Amino acid sequence: MYELCPETPADTPEVEALLDLCFAPGRTALSSYRLRDGVAPVGPLCLMLRGDFGALMGAIRYWPVRVAGRPVLLLGPVAVHPTTQGEGLGALLMRESLTRAAEMGWQRVMLVGDLPYYQRFGFWKLEG
Repeated sequence: MYELCPETPADTPEVEALLDLCFAPGRTALSSYRLRDGVAPVGPLCLMLRGDFGALMGAIRYWPVRVAGRPVLLLGPVAVHPTTQGEGLGALLMRESLTRAAEMGWQRVMLVGDLPYYQRFGFWKLEG
């Protein structure tokens, strides 16, 4: 059984540890992280999945950015603990957060990631 809950500031160290576990500590050197510098995440869309005994099993974050002067959500990172990968938890986080984003009025979401994985959620590759 899993509990879906919003990430709070008190959860940040635990979420960062999960991200380091899934992506390695050097992940913040990636260019997509420069888009996040000095910008607060969209709190209602930053979600976590907790399993038995409150263990963090997955997390997803979103950031507001502007592309060509238009507001866009930057999705990511999304991470699932290695012991539960393949159980659909990432898909659950994706679907729930994208539904919430649409309900909040966000019309555009972009990400940097694995196209075959994200296509099933409606994402496509921009050419150019």
